[in-house]
Amino acid sequence: MEKALLIIIALSGLSAVSSHAERQYHFVYEAKNMSEAQRYCREKHTDLATVDSMEVVELLNNMAGQYNQSAWIGLYDDRDAWRWSMSDPSFYGPGETEFRQWGNGEPNNWHNEQCTMFYSGGTGTWHDDDCNKGLYVVCFDVTRPNATFVRINSGMTWTEAQSYCREHHTDLASVRNLAESQQIVELSPGVDGYWIGLYRDSWKWSDGSNSSFKYWAENKPNLSALKVCVAAAFHNSGKWEDLDCGVEKPFICYGPVPVSMQVIKVRVEKPNGVDLNDPAFLDAMLVEAKKNLRAQGLDDNVQLAWRKQPDGQVFQKKEEKKKRDEL
Repeated sequence: MEKALLIIIALSGLSAVSSHAERQYHFVYEAKNMSEAQRYCREKHTDLATVDSMEVVELLNNMAGQYNQSAWIGLYDDRDAWRWSMSDPSFYGPGETEFRQWGNGEPNNWHNEQCTMFYSGGTGTWHDDDCNKGLYVVCFDVTRPNATFVRINSGMTWTEAQSYCREHHTDLASVRNLAESQQIVELSPGVDGYWIGLYRDSWKWSDGSNSSFKYWAENKPNLSALKVCVAAAFHNSGKWEDLDCGVEKPFICYGPVPVSMQVIKVRVEKPNGVDLNDPAFLDAMLVEAKKNLRAQGLDDNVQLAWRKQPDGQVFQKKEEKKKRDEL
């Protein structure tokens, strides 16, 4: 008779687990504002929920059950997150990515003003503006050392301008210092404003995830609040709505999937000519064991592994006296 220890590792809480992301979600019915909910989730779990797929949407809808209102998730509008279209860090010297020349009262950070217009008259001040507005454009071109900035006298939206500059030159203009600002002023006499490459990338997840998945309700976001945070509306299939961050609502956290482990003894009669510690034999036994567990209703989240003894072997020979109940 030889014996071994088989370890069964099972993921618990499967009804609230996203299988592809290995997260467990927690629905908290206590009403809090967004900041309070974020603090609670970070203290008790990991963070407010990141919803990055339809699988997670469906999971949260199932969790909500009969709850038919809305609850905070981790998405919010960071209105101060300005960055350059040209993202290569080697292009910028110390402090140059942070250079700004905003006009008085700018940027006003209105929700519909997420792109930057260079006002060429006078001092070359900057204004945040509606990205869909048609303006002339300033590109820059690293292949033209004597003409770094290129003026495009054609009205385009900011996105169209970015595509045009990247296709025909290098990118929309980055203005890294006062000297470059003056170059653009001299490049564009008589024109009020041009698109440059500074824009606001405002929608962010609380945990820093970079998922681009969106599940907005119809006509959302409407961006009417001063500070915008996002809730999943369970009366509307979990679709998202933007709300003032100070509103108190239930919320959804996420954390790691808890793991339970069970160790069981396995005893076998050694078949003639078989090395029980042969890796191929051990693997075959694990395959059979997993089939038996599936037949009992356990799913693929269950993992099996052999526990090795101090000598590196799995099975150990054990001499046993026959007991009366074994006869």
